[in-house]
Amino acid sequence: MLKQFCLIFFILLIATKIFAQNNVEFTKENFPNDAAGLKAAQMNILDGNDFYIERKGGYNLALNYYLKASAFNPDNAQLNYKIGICYLNGIQKDKAYDFLQKSFSLNKNIADDIHFQLGCALQNSLRFDEAIEEFIIYKNINKNEMQKVEVENKANKRIDECKNGFELVNTTVKGKIINIKNINSEYPDYCPLISTDEKVLIFTSRRSTTTGGQRDDEDLEFYEDIFISRKTDSVWSAPENIGPPINTKYHDATVGLSPNGQELYIYKSENGGDIYLCKLKGDKWSEPFALPSPINSKFKESSASISSDGNTLYFISDRDIKTGRDIYYSIKDKNGKWGAAEKLSDIVNTPYDEEGVFIHPDNKTLYFSSKGHKTIGGYDVFSTVLQPDSIWSEPKNLGFPINTPDDDVYFTMSGSGLHGYFSSVRTEGEGEKDIYLIDFTEAESPTGITNLTIVTGVVKDSASGLPIESEIEITDNSKNELVAMFTSNSSTGEYLVSLPSGKNYGITVKSKNYMFHSENFDIPESAAFSEVTLNINLNKMNVGSKTILRNIFFDYASDSIKTESIAELENVYNLLNENPNMRIEISGHTDNQSSLETNTKLSSARAKAVANYLVIKGIAANRLESKGYAFSQSVASNDTEDGRKKNRRVEFKILSK
Repeated sequence: MLKQFCLIFFILLIATKIFAQNNVEFTKENFPNDAAGLKAAQMNILDGNDFYIERKGGYNLALNYYLKASAFNPDNAQLNYKIGICYLNGIQKDKAYDFLQKSFSLNKNIADDIHFQLGCALQNSLRFDEAIEEFIIYKNINKNEMQKVEVENKANKRIDECKNGFELVNTTVKGKIINIKNINSEYPDYCPLISTDEKVLIFTSRRSTTTGGQRDDEDLEFYEDIFISRKTDSVWSAPENIGPPINTKYHDATVGLSPNGQELYIYKSENGGDIYLCKLKGDKWSEPFALPSPINSKFKESSASISSDGNTLYFISDRDIKTGRDIYYSIKDKNGKWGAAEKLSDIVNTPYDEEGVFIHPDNKTLYFSSKGHKTIGGYDVFSTVLQPDSIWSEPKNLGFPINTPDDDVYFTMSGSGLHGYFSSVRTEGEGEKDIYLIDFTEAESPTGITNLTIVTGVVKDSASGLPIESEIEITDNSKNELVAMFTSNSSTGEYLVSLPSGKNYGITVKSKNYMFHSENFDIPESAAFSEVTLNINLNKMNVGSKTILRNIFFDYASDSIKTESIAELENVYNLLNENPNMRIEISGHTDNQSSLETNTKLSSARAKAVANYLVIKGIAANRLESKGYAFSQSVASNDTEDGRKKNRRVEFKILSK
């Protein structure tokens, strides 16, 4: 019996030696018959080590050398560990686990953090149960009392992320994620910025064609350059380098874009990292200029987004050394000066880093990425909504598969709320980071209905049809406050304005030597997204030229002017003040819903009321004539309510100048 037991034990011992994995070092003893192959492998390891110690961009370069050495000897624990780390820090994270696991099987003491790295690899593969087990082992085997708190916090953070992953992966966002392949390259492409109407996309890339062609010594990647693409028939054009004066031989990166695409905010590494502004004049971008304090500081400002009215700038700064990168905002006063930088509340900011802030043109929905809140790993994209009491709502994770265990950052949403654009590191990507589109056309957007109207069009000379550069003023009629000012493009005459729901807006278009043009948009608070095309033809300021005053309002069947009309009346007053020899006729018009006598009396009284306002303001009465035309000069059919509404109006006409 004893002999049989010894025989079985001997057989098991031999089998264990045959099938056990042994750590094979790169030595002559292990490879006595291939000195040349051994030397080449050793050189590849040394070359790889030069890049490996640089971290970040060096991992990808190191991997190329390590894989060559691994082809010669796949059974070295240290080499497998380093290959696993390289994969874990690249786009092919799904390959990391096998190499790390093999490294551990070859040498159980290969590295103090081997269980942490195994956990990270499993987390990235959505194997959350197994990842938690590895993080617990990592936490429990730590023997260094000096590092105990740090190790526990590090492991517990990952464990929490895995628990969040269980919840979020099981409640996936119903949207189609698309890699925009004709935008992306084999290099990192990220921070996409879009105009509200999705006609322009501007982004950052670290391609080999970067201006100057140099690499950054810190991460061995090419310097950042800014590229632009335009959409035609739903297809993005091949990206073009935006060129000078924006791009230089150093870092130039996208930060934010005004909703109309006319102002570009960029990042430059000067002064620790500052935000610069460029303005589009025709088809040329201006020289970038640094934003003033209190926005820029001696610390790093890395991301920014401007509200649709141009008056509030949200940005990222690490000026608070206790909490790292946080979201701040600054409000511009009536003189165009930026106010003190205020940090958003702890409802939004966390003890971890925030990045990639974007305020939607509705001026109430803020998107940002964070390593805090309920992230499932790295940066996740969150949204928060400004409530009527000016408190931000609890941030909501946009969910899987927008968010993954890796970095998902720089999220922007189209004005319609149907398309989101963001940067992500994914296995199927073209480069280290790629730009993705998520299409909600056949699904509900994670932030619900978009309460926004965008108005686009071209401003032209009514006689020649040529485009005009003009000032566009947006007024909140209920408050008689100027809420925003924009300029149409000087080359194309194109303009875009964003009107969040819930206000009665007056739009005034002005250009030197032209009659001003007015439009009214009274948008209920519950109004969903709408896109309006409105081409505007301006009339030269000649005798006989007319302007319809669409923002003068009266009480029903009355000549009593509503207070919402003051901004429009002031436009007429200012025009007469600037042209002291001008005489005008103010005319009232009605629909045909009552008798000619009644409507003539009403239209005359309304025209007279406007003239009286101007006289009280100081305009000489002999410069004004007022007449009522009832429904004799209709501009639309009186058979529909929409037509009758257009016919109920006040105009003015130049009699002499």
